[in-house]
Amino acid sequence: MSGSNFAQFIPLILIFVIFYFFLIRPQQKRVKEHKDMVKNLKRGDEVITSGGIIGKVDRVFEDDRIELVISEGVKVQIIRNTIQGHLKKETKK
Repeated sequence: MSGSNFAQFIPLILIFVIFYFFLIRPQQKRVKEHKDMVKNLKRGDEVITSGGIIGKVDRVFEDDRIELVISEGVKVQIIRNTIQGHLKKETKK
């Protein structure tokens, strides 16, 4: 009797394991990489915001703000977590 009760939970356990390895774990890895990228931003880095604005980091404040230069003479302050990605500079050959 107890063996058949346990057998009913095996599919549920397998579904949880599949969800963990294909959904939960990769998402946690992406969040950790994003936090590390945002934490390591420095002056001169070229970034893109979640709103699609591309700019260079001019100042990094102690709180959650960063000042971006988006055009010559145009500076905006944004929240650090809205940075979507770090643009890599291509090397010239």
